[in-house]
Amino acid sequence: MAPGAAERVSAAPHPASDAPTPAVPAPGGEARPAASVEASTPLHEPDPYSTPPYGEPGPWAPAPPVQHPATTPAHGMAVMAPPTAPEGPPHGPAAGQHRVPAQPDAPATAPVALETAPPASGPWARYDPWAVAGTAVPLQQADPAEWQADRRRRRRRRAALGIALLIALVSGVAGGVVGVQLERNGGVGTVELPQAGVESADRDPDSVAGIAAQALPSVVTLHVSGGGSAGTGTGFVLDQRGHILTNDHVVGPAGDNGDITVTFNSGDTAEATVVGRDSGYDLAVVRVKGVRGLSPLPLGNSDNVQVGDPVVAIGAPFDLAGTVTSGIISARERPITAGGEKGDGSDVSYVDALQTDAPINPGNSGGPLLDTKGRVIGINSAIRSADGGLVPDGGQSGSIGLGFAIPINQGKRVAEELINTGKATHPVIGITLDMEYSGDGARVATEGGDGGPPVSTGGPGADAGIRPGDVITEVDGRPVHSGEELIVKTRAHRPGDRLELTLERGGEERKVSLVLGSSDGG
Repeated sequence: MAPGAAERVSAAPHPASDAPTPAVPAPGGEARPAASVEASTPLHEPDPYSTPPYGEPGPWAPAPPVQHPATTPAHGMAVMAPPTAPEGPPHGPAAGQHRVPAQPDAPATAPVALETAPPASGPWARYDPWAVAGTAVPLQQADPAEWQADRRRRRRRRAALGIALLIALVSGVAGGVVGVQLERNGGVGTVELPQAGVESADRDPDSVAGIAAQALPSVVTLHVSGGGSAGTGTGFVLDQRGHILTNDHVVGPAGDNGDITVTFNSGDTAEATVVGRDSGYDLAVVRVKGVRGLSPLPLGNSDNVQVGDPVVAIGAPFDLAGTVTSGIISARERPITAGGEKGDGSDVSYVDALQTDAPINPGNSGGPLLDTKGRVIGINSAIRSADGGLVPDGGQSGSIGLGFAIPINQGKRVAEELINTGKATHPVIGITLDMEYSGDGARVATEGGDGGPPVSTGGPGADAGIRPGDVITEVDGRPVHSGEELIVKTRAHRPGDRLELTLERGGEERKVSLVLGSSDGG
C-alpha cells in the first residue's frame, strides 16, 4: 500500500489460532508486528443487539440518538415526537460512527476508520440506558383541538345531566298535580256519570206524587181582567157540566163585563162566565162551555180532618201553574176574616178555616187542599203575611207557613146554592153585635145598626130570650172571644142548624138554645 493510505480493518470476528502473527505493514513502509494490530481489534464478536459495552459503538464514543416511544394520548391517537438532533461536538463523527484512538506508532495524519455495524432494529433499538437525565424528549401534550373537543363533550354531558334532572323535577311536580286531580275528580278525560235507568212512572196512590198525578188534570188556572185590573188564581172542576169552584176575590176583577180565561193542565184554554159568587164566604162558581172530557175532583169531609193529617196543595202561585206543595193540618176551626177593602164591610169574609203549613202563595187562592186519598177537604183562600195581616188575594206577600182553607163542607153547600140559585144563604141569629167591644166575648149592641132593634123581632135570638147588652161567651161549648169569632162560628153551620149558646147578663151566666135562620148573601 502506498504510504499515508488508510487501511480498513474488518470488525468481523477472527477465529482463535496458534499460527504466527503476520507482520502488518506500518505507515511509511515499515512493518508492524501483528500483536499490535490485535490490540486494536475487539476481543469478542459484535453484539447483535448493539448493547454497550459489548457491542458497537463503545462508551468512548457518543451514543446514537435514542428513539423514545411516541406519546399516546388518552384517546388512542399517537402523537409522534419530533426528531432530535444527536448530541456531541458540532463537527464530530456522523451518527453511527465513532473515533478510534490513534495508535501510538501511527501518525496523526493517518487515522484508521472502522466500519460500524448497522443500527440495531427491534424493541431494543430505542433503548438507551446511558441517556443523561433531562436529555430525553419530553412528553408531548395532546392536540389542543382534541382537548377542546373533549372539554365540550364533558360540558354537553353535564348539560344533559342537568336537563335530565330538571325534567325529572318537572315530571314529579306534574305527576303530583295530576295525582291530586285524580284523587279529587276521580279521573281525567270525558266524564260519564252513573245514572239510574228508566223506571215506571207509577206511584203509590197515597203518595204526594200519586195524589198530584190524579188531581192535576182537574185543577185549572184562571186569568181574570176587567175594570182596569187583572188577577190570577186557581180553581178545580166540580162536575162534567163545566162548573169550576174558586174564590170570590179571584173573579172580583172581572166585575160584570170582564174576561175570565181558564187554562187546563193540558194547556188547553177556554172562556168562562160567572155562575154565582158570595163575598161573605169568599166563594164563586164559574162555568166553561164547549169543553168535554172534564174530570171532577172527588170531595172529602172536612169534619173528619184531624190536626197533623198530611195534605197536598195545588195551585198557580205567581202564575206558576200546576205547582204542588205538601204539609199538614196545623189547626182546625181558625176564625179568620179577610177582605174589607170596600170599607163598608160588604166584602169581608168570615171563615172557620183549616190552617195548614203547606206553602200557599199569591195565585194559590181557589185551589184545592187534598187529603192522602186525593179528595178535596178545603179551598185555599188566605195566608198570614209577615206583617200580621191576612191577605185574601195574596197580594205580593210570600208564604210563612200560615195558610188557611175554607172547609169543603161549607164550600160544597155554598157551591150547590150558587149553581142552583145563583145566590148563597147565610145562617143568622137575628142580632146586631157591638164590634167595638173590647172585652172577652161577643156583646149584643144596645142599638140597631139600621135604625131597627138590636135583636130582630121574631128572629131566632129574640125567640131564645137574648136581650141587648148580653155577652155571648160560648157556642156549642166552645169559647168565643169577639164578635168576628161569633159570626165565623155561626156561618160554619147551615140555616136550620141548632146552636147552644152561653151568655152573661148582669154577672150571671145563662144558656140558651136556638135554630138558625136564613138570609140571602150579598
